[in-house]
Amino acid sequence: MSSTITADFVVIGAGIMGLAMARELRWAYPKSSIIVLEKESQVAAHASGRNSGVIHAGFYYSPDSLKAKLTRKGNLLLHEFCDVFDVPVLRCGKLVVARNEAEDLVLDTLFTRGQANGVPVELIDSEQVKEIEPRAKTFRRALWSPSTSSVDPVAVCQCLLDQLKSSGVQVRLSEGVQVISRTGEIETTKGSRISAGFVYNCAGLYADRMAQQMGFGDKYQILPFKGIYLKPAEMASPLKTHVYPVPNLKNPFLGVHFTLTVQGEVKIGPTAIPAFWRENYQGFDNFNISELGQVGRLEATMFLKNTGGFRTLALSEMKKYRMEYLQDLAGELVSGIDLKKFSQWTRPGIRAQLVEKKTLSLVQ
Repeated sequence: MSSTITADFVVIGAGIMGLAMARELRWAYPKSSIIVLEKESQVAAHASGRNSGVIHAGFYYSPDSLKAKLTRKGNLLLHEFCDVFDVPVLRCGKLVVARNEAEDLVLDTLFTRGQANGVPVELIDSEQVKEIEPRAKTFRRALWSPSTSSVDPVAVCQCLLDQLKSSGVQVRLSEGVQVISRTGEIETTKGSRISAGFVYNCAGLYADRMAQQMGFGDKYQILPFKGIYLKPAEMASPLKTHVYPVPNLKNPFLGVHFTLTVQGEVKIGPTAIPAFWRENYQGFDNFNISELGQVGRLEATMFLKNTGGFRTLALSEMKKYRMEYLQDLAGELVSGIDLKKFSQWTRPGIRAQLVEKKTLSLVQ
């Protein structure tokens, strides 16, 4: 039996949330002992390294929500971080375009939310749209978000990791949490025992399980949604800015859009397809039969009851496995681009979507 070590702070997970949390703790408590536990052999192995890299502005969310407050503040802080530490950022902005009269009306809601959240946004007409992005199509107006950017999320995480290492934070890779108690007693997957003063749960797809081991969050479960983009085999971005559709505000997904990368590429997507287990990236990779049962039961219940339109969403998203369908949706947003060249699937990512088990609602 290994002896127990003590730490003032233990952070579970070395994605962007865990690494940023550890950095803030080091700044706030420079003499403290901090351990970051990460079950994978590298940082940003899951959602943090597989997302689009878009730095959102914060106009989608209702003003009373936590997302509204944190997205705007996070946008400012992440831009500042990248500027200070020379992490490349593509400051390209974003157009949200309407495809019909109903979507044009939703632009007013997004604009009002943006103003309430302190986000710089403008409602512009079709002529102004063409000045920003000649290929973008819109029904009458569009929303312009100049503070939306793109970054390489892995580069951000690597920069954070370097800072943590140089400041004496222990980042233990290939060492996850096996058991954790409400009092902060931890046994790791390598058999180490740690007694933590404070635990920060940044475990991504497994955050619900970590919380529940500590006696919290029993009314929630994480539901995994798989996101995949399409990219062209060889094509520099023909666009100057991100181009997004008006979203369905009843669910947390933003629809098929054009995303520019900091490397100068462009991709269309993503899908938002319910996955069958937490790390169900492709085929039977990381297959977990207990998760299949747990996730499958929840998805089946939500599908049969169509709670919050889940069945409608799932059936619609499954169509996006057809490359042509995804291309057609993207074609509603722009003109003058050969979308047939978008023929390569990108590496899948999985979104950790929180579900309230009693109401079967997606938490936004």
